[in-house]
Amino acid sequence: MKFHLKPRARRRGYEINMTEGPLLGKLIQFSIPLALSGILQLLFNAADIVVVGRFAGSHALAAVGSTGALNMLIVNLFMGLSIGVNVLCARYYGAGQNRDLSETVHTAVLISAVSGFVLIFLGIGLSRPLLQMMDTPADVIDHSVLYMRIIFAGMPASMLYNFGSAVLRAVGDTQRPLYFLLTAGVINVILNLFFVIVLHMGVAGVALATIISQAISAALVIICLTKSEGPYRLYLRELKIYGGKLKDIARIGIPAGIQSSMFSISNVLIQSTINSFGSVAMAGSTAAGNIEGFLFTALDAFTQGTQNFVGQNYGAKKMDRVKKVVRICLMLVLSIAVVMGVAAYLAAEPLLGIYTSDPQVIAFGKQRMFINSVFYFTIVPMNICVGAMRGMGSSMLPMLDTVFGTCVLRVVWVYTVFAMFPNWMVLFTSYPVSWSITGVLAFVSYMVVKRKATRALKGSPAGT
Repeated sequence: MKFHLKPRARRRGYEINMTEGPLLGKLIQFSIPLALSGILQLLFNAADIVVVGRFAGSHALAAVGSTGALNMLIVNLFMGLSIGVNVLCARYYGAGQNRDLSETVHTAVLISAVSGFVLIFLGIGLSRPLLQMMDTPADVIDHSVLYMRIIFAGMPASMLYNFGSAVLRAVGDTQRPLYFLLTAGVINVILNLFFVIVLHMGVAGVALATIISQAISAALVIICLTKSEGPYRLYLRELKIYGGKLKDIARIGIPAGIQSSMFSISNVLIQSTINSFGSVAMAGSTAAGNIEGFLFTALDAFTQGTQNFVGQNYGAKKMDRVKKVVRICLMLVLSIAVVMGVAAYLAAEPLLGIYTSDPQVIAFGKQRMFINSVFYFTIVPMNICVGAMRGMGSSMLPMLDTVFGTCVLRVVWVYTVFAMFPNWMVLFTSYPVSWSITGVLAFVSYMVVKRKATRALKGSPAGT
């Protein structure tokens, strides 16, 4: 494996040394571009929803929105591997283990391409039967199937971008992925308008615009890695799956992927229940869910910041800084969640009005936002503690906590509480209840993992 390294002090300003200096400023520096990147990714879907809602009708809007939970159910297992990539790269970068870092990068890129092609066949083949299992209404299902199949045709590009950006985040570079998504996002919006308004392609047009923009962002991140200086540089001719690195990626990534997939199973169940209220309620939930997605993305940037900062400092064997990272992130993100959640609900009607002018759709969406936005702060302890545990290389315990606290509890809620009180608001109350319980479980698990990690590192020289 080739290495063309500059001394760390001379590297370009995209990277962040998370193992030295004040933490708060660096966490904000890392997280703000990451939050903006996530928001731009959401704008891909938001542009789809706004364009179809305004120019193709409520049935098309419901069709696009009803596929979100199902898409993530299929994709999340593979996306979990990108979490494994991120954790390993952060640890190796913090420890200065350059060869291990390079081997992880090359393994990750090849895995992402293979995963993308597997997802093409899974998504295209399973879209209709799974949508039928979710009781998708007859007036929506054909549009939903078409949208899903086109989106999954672009999965290789989506995987390449997400795995590549996971590498960049691990070394503290959240700026260049932001630039790439900004470029792709502008192109996505332009193509949405052209395909739907000019060519009258409906849901097929917005799906096609999305995969074209994803291909552009994937190309940009791969070019970035091939031009980067340092041990994470990508050499396309040297792509290879290193067995040891694949095993480590899988050890962290598969539980993370299972966790996300199980989380999505509960969301698929919720979506199936939403579908029983009819297409108007589906459209309202779609619009509200998209707005809530922006809130989640802003907070999740700090969750990923926790994971990366803990990963680098764990690699450098600086457990005191690991503890400080978690404390700072908990206080910071709780404050942000309260302010943003209340603000989103207070602005619910004008925000929902961006997606639709139908007052019934807006009413359903506003009711959902009261539960999920105002009480969104209850998700913070769960997310921060899970990010910290993954940063220390523990993925199985947070998976078990989250599967029980979200998937199991929500299923129980739907078949017990909601069955007794089949009300729209009762359905969505399952979210803050499950977040709160899972947060308690995750905090206890974090304390256990932290104690074990501290004991394991005692007496071990840094960088080994």
